[in-house]
Amino acid sequence: MTAETASRLPAERSRYDGATIILHWLTALLVIVMFALPHIWQQLERRTPPRLFLIDLHFSLGITLAGIVLVRILWRAVQGRRLPHAGPKLAQHASRIVHWAFYFLLPAQLALGFLLRWAQHQPLPYFGLFLVPDPFGLPLEARVVIGELHEWNAWVIIILSGGHAAAALVHHYVLRDGLLRRMWGGRGA
Repeated sequence: MTAETASRLPAERSRYDGATIILHWLTALLVIVMFALPHIWQQLERRTPPRLFLIDLHFSLGITLAGIVLVRILWRAVQGRRLPHAGPKLAQHASRIVHWAFYFLLPAQLALGFLLRWAQHQPLPYFGLFLVPDPFGLPLEARVVIGELHEWNAWVIIILSGGHAAAALVHHYVLRDGLLRRMWGGRGA
């Protein structure tokens, strides 16, 4: 199916399915919040309750995001609606690369976050309900390298996300090709 063919499909067939839309927007929201949290807690004094709360929230959201990413990958593999990439061939190729990059970078970021916490000899908290203990016994020195990788990977995800969002807005406001509507839910989308 080409992008031109997709634009002529009935609205319900030219949009992603509801589960894909929900998983996409939950992922986007969590990535933004989780990226912001360390920048906020770094402004707070060490070992204060607000800082510790934000750190625990970051890890709890990370566990939540891990579940969402796993469901998203499984959903795409077995059920999710796949729509063609839109635009010229180069843009389609770039879109494909960015999407696959997200499927690599997000799980890598989550794994690095978990490993970083465990390298600090700390369990992963989940909203005060339970703790995920360190299964590896990583050396304390590993936290520096893992922390650097975690931070760099976060910036790559945010930069790609910004480019992804900008491309969607260009499609919507400049090209007016209806591409952004594919990821909106509801009948009026």
